[in-house]
Amino acid sequence: MHLLKNSTLDFDKIKYTKRKLLIAAKRNEAVNNIFWLSMEKRIKISVIIPNWNGRKLLEKNLPAVLATGADEVIVIDNGSVDGSQEYLERLKDSKKDNKTKIKIIFNKKNLGFVKGINQGVGVAQNEVVVLLNNDVVPDKNFLFPLIEDFRDPKIFAVSLNEPQWSWAEARWEKGFIEHQPGPRTKNPHISFWASGGSGAFRRELWSKLGGFDILYFPFYWEDVDLSYRAWKRGYKIIWDPRSIVYHKHEGTIGKKFSKNYIDFVSQRNQLLFIWKNISSFSMLSYHRLMLAKKLFTKPGYWRPFLAALSKFPLIFPRRLKELREKKVSDKEIFNQFQ
Repeated sequence: MHLLKNSTLDFDKIKYTKRKLLIAAKRNEAVNNIFWLSMEKRIKISVIIPNWNGRKLLEKNLPAVLATGADEVIVIDNGSVDGSQEYLERLKDSKKDNKTKIKIIFNKKNLGFVKGINQGVGVAQNEVVVLLNNDVVPDKNFLFPLIEDFRDPKIFAVSLNEPQWSWAEARWEKGFIEHQPGPRTKNPHISFWASGGSGAFRRELWSKLGGFDILYFPFYWEDVDLSYRAWKRGYKIIWDPRSIVYHKHEGTIGKKFSKNYIDFVSQRNQLLFIWKNISSFSMLSYHRLMLAKKLFTKPGYWRPFLAALSKFPLIFPRRLKELREKKVSDKEIFNQFQ
C-alpha cells in the first residue's frame, strides 16, 4: 500500500512508449526484409584463378580466396606437373559442404594466360567475374565494394586496390602510350584499364567484347585492350581503393621468362594495341612519324616492330570492327586522364 501511494504511473506515457516500440519493431522487420531481399537479388560473383605449376602459391593463397564468401571459385590449371592438380582435387573434395561452389578445369597443356582466363569466364555462372593471379591474397571483405560498384550499369570493370599501386593513368606522348599509377585517392577513381591480375569485370559485356584477345599471346596488354574497347563503347573502368588485395608478385611470368623476352613482348603488344584500336587520324599520323624515328635511332626496336607487323593480317579485321562499333573518340578517352 505504501509502495502504491509513492508510485505515480503515467498511463499516457506508457501507451506512447508502447506505440514507439511497436513502430520500431515494424521498421526493424521491414529493414530485415529489405536486407534479405537485397541479399537474394544482389550481384553474384565468380572468382577465376589461372595456375601453372603454382602449387605452393595455391596452398598459401587459395584458402584466403575461399574465405571471402565468393559465390563461385574457378581454378584453371594449365597442365601443371608440380602436384597442383592433386592438391586441387583434394581441396575440392574437402570443401564439398562449402557454400562457395568450386570448379577446377584441368588442361592437358599450358594454354597461356589469355586463353586460360577466357576459358574460365566461359564457364562462370555469375554476373561479375573477378580475376586473381595465384599470388594474390584478397582481404576478407574485398567483394562488398564491388557489389556496390556494379550497380552502375555503365561500369564495365573495377581494378582492385593493390596497396603499392592505384588507378591507371595514361597519356598519348610522342606517338605512343605512356602510363603510370595515378595519385592515390580515398574514393573510387576512373582508371585507363582494370588489371587482368586483380580486377573485376561484367561478364555479359566481356562476352560481347570477345574477352581477352589472343592477339596478345602469351601476356601483357590484353587487359588494356579489353578495357579500352569498353571505353570506346561508352562504358567506364574504375579503381576502387576499398576493394583491397595483396599482390605478392611471386607468379610465373617473372620466373619463367627472361627480362629481355618480357620487354620484347610488351613493346610488340603496344604496337598491336595502337594499330588495332587508335582511330584518330592525327594521333596515328604522329605515331607513324615517331615510330620511324624510333626505328632509326634504336636498332633494337626493329625486332618487336617486325613481330607486330607479321600479325597485321590478324589486326586488320579487328580494326574494322572497332571502327564500326566505337561511340567515343580516342581523344575523349585520353582527355579524361589529363
